[in-house]
Amino acid sequence: MINKDQIVSPRKVRARALADQWAPQRERFIRRNRAFHEDEEQYLKFLIPEGASVLEAGCSTGHVLASLKPSRGLGIDLSPKMIEIAKAQHPGCRFMVGDIESPAIAEFIDEKFDFILLHDTIGNLEDCEATLRNLRALCHPDTRIVIAYYNYLWEPLLNLANRLHIRMPTAPSNWLKPPDIANLLTLADWEVVRTDWRQLIPFDFFDIGHFVNRFIGTLPAVRRLCLRNYIVARPLGLPLEEKLTTTVVVPCRNERGNIEPIIQRLPEFSDDLEILFIEGHSHDGTYEEVERCIPIYRHRDIKLLRQDGKGKGDAVFKAFDVARGDILIILDADLSVPPEDIPKFYRALRANKGEFINGSRLVYPMEEEAMRFLNRVANHSFSILFSWLLNQRFTDTLCGTKVLRKRHYLRIKQNRSYFGDFDPFGDFDLIFGASKLNLKIAELPIPYAARTYGETQISRFSHGWLLLRMVVFAYSKLKVLA
Repeated sequence: MINKDQIVSPRKVRARALADQWAPQRERFIRRNRAFHEDEEQYLKFLIPEGASVLEAGCSTGHVLASLKPSRGLGIDLSPKMIEIAKAQHPGCRFMVGDIESPAIAEFIDEKFDFILLHDTIGNLEDCEATLRNLRALCHPDTRIVIAYYNYLWEPLLNLANRLHIRMPTAPSNWLKPPDIANLLTLADWEVVRTDWRQLIPFDFFDIGHFVNRFIGTLPAVRRLCLRNYIVARPLGLPLEEKLTTTVVVPCRNERGNIEPIIQRLPEFSDDLEILFIEGHSHDGTYEEVERCIPIYRHRDIKLLRQDGKGKGDAVFKAFDVARGDILIILDADLSVPPEDIPKFYRALRANKGEFINGSRLVYPMEEEAMRFLNRVANHSFSILFSWLLNQRFTDTLCGTKVLRKRHYLRIKQNRSYFGDFDPFGDFDLIFGASKLNLKIAELPIPYAARTYGETQISRFSHGWLLLRMVVFAYSKLKVLA
């Protein structure tokens, strides 16, 4: 327990006294505003998966922390009365009285967490930037901080609700807009990954509020009026792995004429590089061509698998499962993305510019016939939709070149049940999975070349219809949370 004598600020003394006074009635307020709290918990469970290690700073009676079902949960609060109730009601988590703003908090806790949750706590901090900076000592590179707070536009109504005791009375708060919070995070060496808004109507009223919040409150522009905003950020500047092995996965079907050029053109950009071809029931001798090339280029670590299922997604995931690299890179065998550009993706990931690096073909001029006009229009349209759905900028969903760490892929695979087996390409499986894990997505512009061997395996209309279905599916899983 942190010494209570450390709490010397008059504002904190008042906040603690007010919390102690109302602590016995905290559960009554939660029941009174059941629809609000249930919606909040549902979204926090979307952001913070069950079984993660979670620190909640300003945990109150521990209701939210316990609902997340953490493998290791620690709650800290200024109020001894709140902590007393939390310990009694939620024995599966640990709770302690303390000041999260104390510079000694990290030394006292001496743990690392997958998630740090500031549930309204940002409004009570006296030095937000210093506190956010101190919390970095409790992080590993994959830690995410989740900040939930009220929309400043609702301040008059919330103050009225305080006076009428519709919500539990609280001390005067900092009213911070999402850009203010994002700026504080940047100053403290955090990088914002996701910003979202929820709960246009914070009550049920015969399921009307539930319907509006799911299908109207998530729409662009409208969502900025919602009661709650959420920011997810990752720590920057933490030590990363120095030596990383790399696997370039090349799914190939009827690409015999491109096999040897891929090997010849792919640079030796990593000290330990594996090239893994996975062949999918070709009719032109692709498998045999890879077999022919392996002994010719014996100085390179080239491996060959034969796909037993169907579809590019099945091929990529089978290769990822057996790949020995710490970094996984997809290179399409049609050579539309130059192999010479693959080192750019490797450098971007190694430099921590992102945790999921996606190629974007829509920046540089394309070779004639590389992408037909209707395809370009569709790609630009879908980029707008997917940027809204993912809460991160995303301009080219169907570029085949994607890069991520294998440990992140394994987490995506572990959580695949949330989305199910829906994607024959594998692109959306990885994109949606990365978004669900709150990975930082970075896009890398690349030139897009026309195919010189074989025929495209993309159908404009059937695959365009599939893309539309993906938008609807993503909307249900990432916005409606159905």
